[in-house]
Amino acid sequence: MEIIVCVKQVPDTETQIKIDSAGTDVVKDDIKWIMNPYDEYGVEEALRMKEKHGGSVTVVSMGPKRATEAIRTALAMGADKGMLLNDEAFENGDSFSAAKVLAAALKDLPHDVIFCGQRGIDDDSAIAGSALAHYLGIPQVCVVTKVEMAEDGASLTATRPIEGGNLLIRAQLPCVLTAQKGLNEPRYASLPGIMKAKKKPLEEKSAADLGLDPSTVGAAGSKTRIRKLTPPPSRKAGQIVEGETVEEKSAKLVKLLHDEAKVV
Repeated sequence: MEIIVCVKQVPDTETQIKIDSAGTDVVKDDIKWIMNPYDEYGVEEALRMKEKHGGSVTVVSMGPKRATEAIRTALAMGADKGMLLNDEAFENGDSFSAAKVLAAALKDLPHDVIFCGQRGIDDDSAIAGSALAHYLGIPQVCVVTKVEMAEDGASLTATRPIEGGNLLIRAQLPCVLTAQKGLNEPRYASLPGIMKAKKKPLEEKSAADLGLDPSTVGAAGSKTRIRKLTPPPSRKAGQIVEGETVEEKSAKLVKLLHDEAKVV
């Protein structure tokens, strides 16, 4: 079985984000970068699928040179090979543009199952996986929390949560699955895995290698534009209600809610 996982390098959630002077992007200096957490679920599920059914796992990422760190992390976890899609033409694109680049790279790679994170924690669009399936012309199931392969290996059943229950969807292979929290618990890379990752194949491809016109990808090929970024409004500091007893604190709280918050 040939499994591909698309991973994205994103800012760590603990990193302090600052908006640049143009107001259309964030300042990327001194940011700590990590693999998108939802992509980690995809890597883990791909590895479990390989361990159970055989085959290989290829990790693909689009981004600058630093994105190799995310690929190497997946290789250290147990993936077999990696591919970095790196070209200035790919920069500042939206999820549709990224999916087009990924599709151009993946169409020539053997694939039975393609995993993506259900969304990136940076732009939070939750579009790339579905757009990738569209460009490849294959089925997709989003927000997956369980995967079971059919005995004949020609299809799978994916479970996705819905309000009040779960939806079971059968999809023919090849297909795209977007991983949600709860699908598994990603493993840590072991020291031997980290050492082996340094020797695993990792190729790099540009727009020319993929046969892509630079005017159709990146910012030039995006269907959306960021007009302005603004930080969330600052909130007033909270108040601590002091008192010797619960009754005294409750009385003070009700008074604050009535006099200041105007909600009682």
